[in-house]
Amino acid sequence: MPSLFQYQNSEVSIVEIVCPNCRSKDVGKIGVNQYYCWGCFIEMSLSNGLISTHQVEEDGSLSSLDDLFEEQDRRFTM
Repeated sequence: MPSLFQYQNSEVSIVEIVCPNCRSKDVGKIGVNQYYCWGCFIEMSLSNGLISTHQVEEDGSLSSLDDLFEEQDRRFTM
């Protein structure tokens, strides 16, 4: 199950994501609710309680990798 940690106080919200594919914590934010794993070079997006995974193709387009993971492995809570 993907790990998602959150710390909140009146000023700070910190979220740490573990890649559901390679389990790396070397994940960087590339946009609003969009992340990139430097361990296995996939993009992830967070929406409606699910992590969606995508492979970046040579032309820059994204191909879904969601069929490789069980839905329960893609769930996160805030």
